[in-house]
Amino acid sequence: MATITIGDRVGKEGKIRAGCSAVIQDGDGRILLTRRTDNGRWCLPGGHIDPGESVAEATAREVLEETGLIIRLGRLIGVYSSPNFLVTYKDGNKAQFVSTCMAGEVIGGEMGLSDETTEVGFFEPSELAEMDIMETHVIRIEDALKGEVGAFVR
Repeated sequence: MATITIGDRVGKEGKIRAGCSAVIQDGDGRILLTRRTDNGRWCLPGGHIDPGESVAEATAREVLEETGLIIRLGRLIGVYSSPNFLVTYKDGNKAQFVSTCMAGEVIGGEMGLSDETTEVGFFEPSELAEMDIMETHVIRIEDALKGEVGAFVR
């Protein structure tokens, strides 16, 4: 059983949104990251779950849209929902995401950019500490690299 600690909270702001992401490693254990066009930060491929989509469908779609790669999904790494991390959009709207993160492997496609990405590539885990990666995604990567059988709920 998990122990939940209630700490300082940002407050009850924004809307709850469903999101997804994937930790995709190549045969050498390097991790696929994209650099966002909106804030210039590195992150895992992922995004919103649209109405009518399953988590798996949304994750595969987002990876394809952002990287050009076709993936096969594996285990659930975790479910993430910190109210301390809000996304603020250009129009001022705010959202707290409840996001799933799944492991994946590339099975096809051709790596490329989208209108949401300025760079995409595979990186050694040792390189990540020097990169400006979104905090919520650092946690997901750390959880994925732990190799736990069960999923994390954070």
